[in-house]
Amino acid sequence: MADIAFLLLTYFLVTTTIANDRGLSLSLPPPPDPNAPETKFQQHNLFIIQVNSSDALLVEGNPLSDLTNLKDDIKKFILNRGADPELSDSPEKAIVSYKTDRGTSQKRFIEILDIIQNAYYDIWADRAGVTNKRFREAASDLGNPENKAIYDKGLGKKADGSNEIPMAISIAEPTKIGG
Repeated sequence: MADIAFLLLTYFLVTTTIANDRGLSLSLPPPPDPNAPETKFQQHNLFIIQVNSSDALLVEGNPLSDLTNLKDDIKKFILNRGADPELSDSPEKAIVSYKTDRGTSQKRFIEILDIIQNAYYDIWADRAGVTNKRFREAASDLGNPENKAIYDKGLGKKADGSNEIPMAISIAEPTKIGG
């Protein structure tokens, strides 16, 4: 009887697959250099989005309940190029700051992060003359020369390898008020 139990145990250990939770694929910045001077930026180059523990949204200090215009507001901020002194000086200096609360739901966190990233993808796709979907497909297969050309055109690759419109999203550490 024990032989059969061990055979069954062995069989299930060998054939069972374990789920692999992937989570969010975010690249973290390198650790700060303690000797580096403090980075200074002008406040108008910062687009601030905050979400509290009730999933309520503050954009640039104003409550926002309807998300339909958020992506367009972000795009307008990034592409301002100094036209409106209240918005960013240039796409290279524009930073979208995203701060949540410990009680913010994962669904809301991802929903807002997707909107922010989609704003950048829309900008890049428009520059490349393709749809957002086509640009994302090109970005996922840069081994193809046609895709690489679309990707480089969208980001506006400079001779030094930097991008004319970098995706500058600052995800601040959550506050510990809610949840």
